[in-house]
Amino acid sequence: MAEKRDYYEVLGVAKNASADEIKKAYRKKAIQYHPDRQQGKTDAEKKEAEEKFKEAAEAYDVLSDDTKRQRYD
Repeated sequence: MAEKRDYYEVLGVAKNASADEIKKAYRKKAIQYHPDRQQGKTDAEKKEAEEKFKEAAEAYDVLSDDTKRQRYD
């Protein structure tokens, strides 16, 4: 199984980022990698975008919840 990347790195925010900064960063990544926005790309590119989309969603899930974020840190 692949090693998990740092959630802060996935979203491109600092470890002391506010909830608003995390939310904005997640939305930017979600729009960029959303499967519906991958029209006209190769299957490999679509698969990579799908993985990054899922990774960003997982990172946001952890970092947006104060309890989960404290456990993660």
